[in-house]
Amino acid sequence: GQTDLAFTAPDDAVLDKCDVIFFATPHGVAMETAGTFINKGIKVIDLGPDFRLRDKNEYAQWYGLENFQDDLLASSVYGLSEINREQIKGAQLIGNPGCFPTTVLLALKPLIEKNLIDLSNIVVDSKTGVSGAGRGANQAMLLCEASESVKAYGISGHRHYPEIKQELSLLAGGKPIGLTFIPHLVPMIRGMESTIYVDLLDTDVDVQSTLEAAYKDEHFVTVLSAGIVPETRNVKSSNFCQIAAQKTVGGKLVVTSVIDNLIKGAAGQAIQNMNIMFDIDEGLGLEQIGLLP
Repeated sequence: GQTDLAFTAPDDAVLDKCDVIFFATPHGVAMETAGTFINKGIKVIDLGPDFRLRDKNEYAQWYGLENFQDDLLASSVYGLSEINREQIKGAQLIGNPGCFPTTVLLALKPLIEKNLIDLSNIVVDSKTGVSGAGRGANQAMLLCEASESVKAYGISGHRHYPEIKQELSLLAGGKPIGLTFIPHLVPMIRGMESTIYVDLLDTDVDVQSTLEAAYKDEHFVTVLSAGIVPETRNVKSSNFCQIAAQKTVGGKLVVTSVIDNLIKGAAGQAIQNMNIMFDIDEGLGLEQIGLLP
């Protein structure tokens, strides 16, 4: 096969020899146990949500987490590679971003940092494939249930909402954010697309050149040429994010962003963060194409 590696049960003696440990566990597990490894000098990257939010009340509200390790939460770094690269370099603990937040933050970062958009009314309409729900048995994710149908979910509140809002506010220097975020389930296995509607403060600004300048040196973020719209199939099984922006007839700016939710939205970004932490080529280990699912 592609690899001779085999899955094995966690073994403390083996784990203690690791340079870095990845948590791909239900929420609450990393919060409880990551400190054990960090105290031994082992770096930790959590692919779950335990170290994404700064406000403990938000954790309690959205995830039901109330048993916090305050020192870990305070020392963790939000691991969106292209935004927090310098902090990631010196980190012992990374909270890997959620998939939806990755699409939104990469799309809006240059526009917010240049103060180009109205922060009071950001609308995010996102689509994801069925793999975003994980591998557990779920009737709604069965082929005969999900095929040939599209539906919105999480309308009254999705767990990625506070994460998106928190990080957008940080990009804006702490300014309040008015955000509407609605995800949709679409009948594909992997892939994620966000269509983001914002109002420009100056309708004559050159958004295309702003995005291109922001990401010209970023290997994993591609700003498409004017008039080209990102497609999920073009980033499938890769760690790339594609972004494009166009103005509507009415003057609204629409920014579209696509990733593979399992790679740049999860495992691939975790590997990218590991590479940054150890000061090695960010693309190392990310040349392969993901095959499963």
